[in-house]
Amino acid sequence: MSALFPALAAPSDRPALRCGTDTLTYEELARAARALAARIGDAGRVAVWAAPTAHTAVAVVGALLAGVPAVPLNPRTGERELAHILGDSKPSAVLTGPDDVLPAGLAGLPRIAVDLGAVGPPVVEPADAESTALIVYTSGTTGPPKGVLLSRRAIAASLDALAEAWSWTADDVLVHALPLFHVHGLILGVLGPLRRGGEVRHLGAFSVEGVARELGGAGGGTMLFGVPTMYHRLADALAGDAGLAAALRRARLLVSGSAALPVHDHERIAAATGRTVVERYGMTETLMNTSVLPGGEPRPGTVGVPLAGVELRLVDEDGSVLAGLDGETVGEVQVRGPQLFSGYLNRPDATAAALDGDWFRTGDMAVLEADGTVRLVGRKATDLIKSGGYKIGAGEIENALLDHPGVREAAVTGEPDPDLGERIVAWVVPEDAEKPPSDAELADHVARLLAPHKRPRSVRYLDALPRNEMGKILKKALPGAG
Repeated sequence: MSALFPALAAPSDRPALRCGTDTLTYEELARAARALAARIGDAGRVAVWAAPTAHTAVAVVGALLAGVPAVPLNPRTGERELAHILGDSKPSAVLTGPDDVLPAGLAGLPRIAVDLGAVGPPVVEPADAESTALIVYTSGTTGPPKGVLLSRRAIAASLDALAEAWSWTADDVLVHALPLFHVHGLILGVLGPLRRGGEVRHLGAFSVEGVARELGGAGGGTMLFGVPTMYHRLADALAGDAGLAAALRRARLLVSGSAALPVHDHERIAAATGRTVVERYGMTETLMNTSVLPGGEPRPGTVGVPLAGVELRLVDEDGSVLAGLDGETVGEVQVRGPQLFSGYLNRPDATAAALDGDWFRTGDMAVLEADGTVRLVGRKATDLIKSGGYKIGAGEIENALLDHPGVREAAVTGEPDPDLGERIVAWVVPEDAEKPPSDAELADHVARLLAPHKRPRSVRYLDALPRNEMGKILKKALPGAG
């Protein structure tokens, strides 16, 4: 297998990484990462305190150069979850920044501080494509978090497929403010640019001003990665900020992921900048599966077509493969290809349950449109509603609700109903809390856009929807929800 980071084999003085006041060229990054690799070469596995700093990036690159699996730790993880992750992965040390303050749960683990100015000898990257590069833990919504084993093969295949779809090159400068303990911020947002030989600029923390600064002017960023919450704030700010509009217009690619971007925000950004936001679809276990191609028209809920090397199919509840491209038949998304994980750490049972032969069961429900575009309609466990004999995806109703001018945020769930089996419930944050749209108005709006059987039978109004730090709605945290 070719190296994950060709630009580190013969490093130059090209910019590689900027985070806050820390800036590293490829030569400086190579030196620091090699020095770290020499220190941890005998470690079986290392944890990384994944604060949004340059030290985290060097820690992960150093571990990858050494061939030592890295376990990124969310600095906000609670003590019980942290104890589970440490007990499950059993790292021999934790890599940190020199000034990081660690919780008591890490007190018994040897600490290795990353030195950005260190100099180490040349390192030959491991050649085994199937060796584990990262162990990324799931969010634990269905039980204790599971450690997802991601190989060098999976990371390279996914990043190269995105590079092909997005024409991603060494000339690109990526700007983002995503957390560095998961796939989006770490693999796509840091390893992606470094694999291409380009530059990543991490804002440390998201701000509209930071985005405008890094995208604007000569030498500014060419790509922006974000989640819907970030793009929503940008869309809000665009109305009175011509400088921000100009900065976003200079970027050749705006990418949103981790959750669906509401149609209204798509429209506001496109109207102000002339740029359409590209959405893509992936999971920790599969890395990236599909993407909207740059320049394409945004369609509510759609996440594009499969990336190069990715095979995708829809499967019915009885296990039969759905063949139609009718835009209506709902099935579970299954994928296979070189981007798949190698399994769950210490969980052969969970690994076997997640696979249908060599196909991964995503748990996501979708329809395939006539051109092969994937339109997600929700999660099998929480978003598939069986009402009146119909299988309905919550996601398409949410998109319809968000198309109503009186709706700022929306979530849809099902609840038991003696007549329908399940009734559709809409949870709505209105644009104007004093004058929210009526239940009947929203039901008629959905029925007109979709179909009468997809209309909400009940509407409940909230000041805000519960979300995690990536912007995903936490439906189980809704009042009275399971």
